[in-house]
Amino acid sequence: MAVLDWSQCDAVESVPGKVSGAWVLRGTRMPVSAIFENLAAGASIDDLMEWFQGLNREQVKAVIEFAARSLDKESTVAA
Repeated sequence: MAVLDWSQCDAVESVPGKVSGAWVLRGTRMPVSAIFENLAAGASIDDLMEWFQGLNREQVKAVIEFAARSLDKESTVAA
């Protein structure tokens, strides 16, 4: 399983004492993991925006794009 270096993604932050130091969307308490868990369960970005007040659509897209780019790089290196 891939481990992404979230410190390289400007859309997220990890603050000790905030959501136990988990990676969250910058300026929110929304864990990055919750985005992917909801998407895996069939939710859309529009669903996320409706369900979780205060999310920034561009941040959500940036997180998804960062993960996709990181995984593409990893699969290229492994090949």
